[in-house]
Amino acid sequence: MTLFIEEEGGAALPFDTEETARLVVEAALELEQCPYEAEINLLLTTDEEIHKMNLEFRQIDRPTDVLSFPMAEYDAPADFSCIDEESGDLFDPESGELMLGDIVISKDRVLSQAEQYGHSPRREYAFLIAHSMLHLFGYDHMEEEERLLMEERQRAIMQKVNILR
Repeated sequence: MTLFIEEEGGAALPFDTEETARLVVEAALELEQCPYEAEINLLLTTDEEIHKMNLEFRQIDRPTDVLSFPMAEYDAPADFSCIDEESGDLFDPESGELMLGDIVISKDRVLSQAEQYGHSPRREYAFLIAHSMLHLFGYDHMEEEERLLMEERQRAIMQKVNILR
């Protein structure tokens, strides 16, 4: 698994962001039984920058906590049968890894939501990565049934890494 992390602007988060991200990403890949080595890009940014991205890509004029940009389209969540190594644009030509997509997290939101929900910034950060990884696997939460399934998978990832409320 390759995890590219870029951090821009604002204060650093008060824990090892790379170690936590790797832990959660690996747990999500294992739990969802991804049959390929995978590549994920993670950008840690500010409310101001994620606001611009949310407006540009989703036409929503406000900051958000996390954005997910999956590379693949799935017939069903985490159904990797629709992906094969002939899907050349989904695989990094140098590493051969499946490029799952990009995750963008607002560091400002990590801190404010951790305080709001009464848990640690590390727990909030891990949760946002778990949530976003599920989006990269094709999960969504627009319908009630989808939301319940996604919440159950999020809990399973968080339990697997033992980062609890």
